[in-house]
This record gives sequence, C-alpha cells and structure tokens, in this order.
Amino acid sequence: MTTTPVTNRPGFKALDYSIIESDLDEYLARGRKLVAELGAQADPTWDQLMEPEEALHDELARFWSPVSHLNSVMNSDELRSAYNACLPKLSEYHTEMGQNEQLYKKTQALRDSDAFNQLSEAQKKTVDNRLRDFRLSGVALPAEKQKRYMEISLRLSKLQNKFSENVLDSSNAWEKLITDETQLSGVPEHAVAAAKERAEKKEQQGWLLNLEFPTYYAVITFADNETLRKEIYTAYNTRASDQGPHDKKYDNAELMDEILALRVEKAALVGFDSYAKLSVETKMVENPQQVVDFLRDLAARALPQARKEMQELTEFARETDNRESLNAWDLAYYSDKLRQQRYAISEEDLKPYFPASKAIPGMFEVVSRLFGVTITRVENSDVWHDDVECYAIHDGNGTLRGEFYMDNFARANKRGGAWMDVAVSRRRIDDKTIQVPIAYLTCNLTPPVGNDPALLTHNEVTTLFHEFGHGLHHMLTLVDAPEVAGISGVEWDAVELPSQFLENWCWEREALDLISGHYKTGEKIPEDLLERAQRAKNFQSAMQMVRQLEFSLFDMRIHSESQPEKPVDIQQVLNEVREEVAVVKAPSFNRFQNGFSHIFAGGYAAGYFSYKWAEVLSADAFEKFEEDGIFNRETGTAFMQNILEKGGTSEAMVLFENFRGRKPKIDALLRHTGLAA
Repeated sequence: MTTTPVTNRPGFKALDYSIIESDLDEYLARGRKLVAELGAQADPTWDQLMEPEEALHDELARFWSPVSHLNSVMNSDELRSAYNACLPKLSEYHTEMGQNEQLYKKTQALRDSDAFNQLSEAQKKTVDNRLRDFRLSGVALPAEKQKRYMEISLRLSKLQNKFSENVLDSSNAWEKLITDETQLSGVPEHAVAAAKERAEKKEQQGWLLNLEFPTYYAVITFADNETLRKEIYTAYNTRASDQGPHDKKYDNAELMDEILALRVEKAALVGFDSYAKLSVETKMVENPQQVVDFLRDLAARALPQARKEMQELTEFARETDNRESLNAWDLAYYSDKLRQQRYAISEEDLKPYFPASKAIPGMFEVVSRLFGVTITRVENSDVWHDDVECYAIHDGNGTLRGEFYMDNFARANKRGGAWMDVAVSRRRIDDKTIQVPIAYLTCNLTPPVGNDPALLTHNEVTTLFHEFGHGLHHMLTLVDAPEVAGISGVEWDAVELPSQFLENWCWEREALDLISGHYKTGEKIPEDLLERAQRAKNFQSAMQMVRQLEFSLFDMRIHSESQPEKPVDIQQVLNEVREEVAVVKAPSFNRFQNGFSHIFAGGYAAGYFSYKWAEVLSADAFEKFEEDGIFNRETGTAFMQNILEKGGTSEAMVLFENFRGRKPKIDALLRHTGLAA
C-alpha cells in the first residue's frame, strides 16, 4: 500500500508567547478528558486504547516542541516567563499519566489478551515500554506516596530548568573589553576580527571577548598572554558558581544538592536504593557496578599513557619556556605548540579548508553515498533566525523520509554546546498517511566574520557529523509507532552509536575530499597536511580519554552513593575521582560541576558513561566499513536497515549483532584511540 508523507512543520513566526500558557491548558484539559474515556473502556484494542492516546500526545509534543526549542536557542524574558509558567503543568500532567491506574490496567489487559499477539513488533514494544514506565512512575504506590512522587517531579523540572538558566545567564554576563591589541598576540586573525566586530556592535572601541565557545577556545588555545588565558579560563570554569567573577545569584550549588536528594527520594519511592539503579532500568547495562567496572577497566588501560603524555607536555614547556609547572589554563596552549613541533600541524592549519559552505553540503554527500539518500534545501521555510536552514531528506526511491533544521553558529542568548532534538516524530496517521520525522540540529560553531565565510576547525566539523548522526537515527526510521520510532525507546547508552559512528568519516581521505576545499582556491587538503593531521589524530588521546572517564565516574558515583539520609558531598566525590583518574590538577576554584548541564539539566544523569559505552559499539561498527570500503553501499544499507531504520523496536544489542554478526569487541576502540598497545 502506498502512503503519502505529510510534514507537520512547527510554525515559529506564528508563535504568540502571550497565549502559550492558555493554549497548553486547553491541550492538557483535552488530554485528561480523553484518558478518562480510554480508562473506562472494556477490553480495549490497540486502535481503541493506544492509538487515540498516541495521536493526542503527538499533538501536544508538536505544540510544545517549538516553545522548548526556542527557549534554548532564542532565549528572551518573555519566552522564558511563558516557558517557566508551563513547565510545572507539563510535569504534573506527565506524572499523572504515568500514575493513572485505569490506564495501566487497560494497558496490562491488552498485553495479556490474544490481540497482543496480532500487533506489530513496534506496537508490542510500545506496550511493554509503557508498562515498564508505569511501574517506574509509581503507578502501584499508595496515594500518599504518589502525591510525594508528583511533588518531586514538579520540583525537579523547575530545578533542572533553573540550573540551565543559571549557566546561560552567567555565560552571557561575562565580557572583557581589550583596548590594547598586543594583549591578543597569538590569537587567530578570525577570532580577533570577530572580537572587533562584537565591540563595534556594542559601540565600544577595542576587542570584546565573551564566553561563547569559539571565543573561549581561540583564547585558551592560542593567546600568548597567560594572564588573559587565566582570566577566561576562570570565568568559563566558574560559571554558575560562587567562585570567579560571576554574580553569586547564578550559583547552582544548592540546586545541585537538592536535585541529587530529590532523585534519590524518587528512586526510593519506586523501590531502588540509588538513583543510578533506577537510571539503568532503561539502559543496556545491567547495573551500576558493571558501568564502574567498565570505566575503571578503560582507566587502567589509558592512565599509563595519559601520565606519559602529561609528562611530555610538562617537559616541552620547561624546554621551550622555562616553565617548572603547568596550570590548567596552560594545557591547551602548550599542547597546540607541542603538536606543531611534533607533527608540524596546529588546529588552525586545517581551518581554511573547512568553510561551512563546503563542509555542510559535503557532509550531505557523504551520507548520500553511504545510505543512498538525497538532501535538498527547503525553500522559503519558516525559521527562527537568519542563520537557520531547513532541509528535506529523500531515500533512493524518492520518498520523503524526514526534514531537519540546522542552526549552526554561536550567538548571544543561545545555549552552549551541540545537540539534536526532536521537532516531530514519525507516526502513521492512517492507512494512507505517514507523518514524517523532523529534527532540530543545533551547534555553536565559529560564525562568519566580515567578508570571510564561516571557517570551521576539524573538531567543529566532527561535531557537525556527530549531531547529524543523531539526526539520521531520528529521520531514517521506518517505525510508525512514535514511542519506539527514531531515537525514542532506544536504550540511552546506545543512543550515541550512530552519532559517534558518523564521526569516523571526518578522518578518511575519500570523505575529506567531499567536505573540504580551501575557501579561497577550492584546493583539497594537501596530502602532506592530511598525513600530518592523521599522524596527530591520537595526540594526547589518553589524556582526552581519562577526562571523559572523570566525568563519567563522577556522574555514576554521585548518583550511586547519594542516600536518603546521607547526601554526598559533590565536590569531595569529584576530588576523589580526579585523584583516581585525572592527570591534570584542577585549580581549587574550578567548579566544572556547576555547569555540567548534561547530568544536572539534561537526560544524562547516571548515564554520561553512554558516550564511552557507545564508542565501543561505534568503533566496532566502523571497523566493518574499514574492511569492506568506507563507501561500500551494501554495508551502508545494512547499517541503515539494522540500526537507523529500526529505532527502539528491539534491544540495541540485538540490532548491533544483526548488523555485525557478533557481539561488540573493545579492540577497535583501543586501536582507534591509539591505546591498543
């Protein structure tokens, strides 16, 4: 049967902030009415029970998605006010749905009925996931404990949002005007020009620095002025804390303690003695100890090499600059100098070859060769900023599979970092119509300056590929049930597989020829430059590895060890983890944790290890392309059919084994990161 794809794109220009809250009230009232009707049915089928609720909640998600997204990328007082007014209402509604006993009983009845066996795999998985989520939401709790669960959920949604706001506000609050250009010695020309442009926009004389990542990176890596490096390092690493130059009103310390305490209490209510144990219920791993063992095994492999790398860096600084010791704000600076000495290459050398205008269409071509898809720009689309473009993705048969918005460049009032988010989920509307998935792809890349195009570092190109991998997972799904379509329903520690997998093409000559070309001449990356870059690929890879292990162990420990009557001391745990795996001594004022949005405001609580866990899968998956050819269409199709199209319909390990023909091995990761020996 042929189906017609429909795009229910968000309407950004039509969004009226003044009526968001009243519109939400209407959606929630309709939802409560429908759910009461569904719960009163006798022996409902999928079509009578699951489908109407799915349709309603899809409509609610599509209403809320542009509000939530714009709050992250175009933050303003008016939008923030509307968003904050709605957040507790949404949290209350979703908790209510998770604790609805009638709905739970009807879903269980469907699971126990003969009709269940007639359902598709996606529908069966949706029912099973829903029953699990009912249990984890406290559906079986007595009324008093359900009430407390609700209170915790509301409070957590408020605290986590406030955490995010504090990071954004403290980042926006810091600026430094440089009036003597010699202070910017060593900083790349494009960054100096951008600082000049920034000052001019604010009618100031000089060069204006801020904490947007491209600026921070340019100063911390290249500025010869150690005082300036220390100042920007301090500002960046004390955001949302009581340290450094920031207003203390943005301090996240008390919020973090309360977030942890409430997570522990929430877990205890539904029968878990730590939040980490509750968290792994929806992951591939079996228990928190398995995670800790995995991380410590990686640390044991990486630490000797990381210590050696740190010693080499210290000796290099001593020989070149008479430095007896290195501070945290010196590391990136001397690392770049050492990379130049050892491999005759700096991070800046590749930048002229990666104009965004070449890298982005080149990335589309890489994906086209891998998966047989075509990506085209959607003309005259409704977008929220001049930088934003909308694209459509069609498969080899010409069928529209999905769309995505790209918002690539750093700017004020935009959350830092890079992420993919769901705008619209794939869903079968009826026998003849499919709602196509739509994604938001957001980065904070170096913007264009003056008459020059946006020139990207190789690292930024890799970030683009990473987020696009997430986007493909969402858009190429062929699953029609939204709760297990795309990234939905995928175990959280497997969700990074497609994103980290796609990064590999940023290192391959065949792919690089598609994504690079000198912004003035169009020349491809010269062979000798590429060889130097590839030789430098694993420069300090062990130091980078232990840094990620530090974040992951810290996250898992605070969520494993925090007890109802015995909260953990967050700083102390971080100090202990650093003592165990770090090779770089963090200054006492460093408050990295106060800006760790992944775990305190995002979905990675007791799940940050997912990056390393999924890297084992992604390295092993890419090894198949190394064996067959990096653009082998058959292998690309197999990856698409076994991983990208399947969403959360089967366990991630089963899908991986279907693609690879065996269980994953750690060997490829160790080889790719230069730790195999």
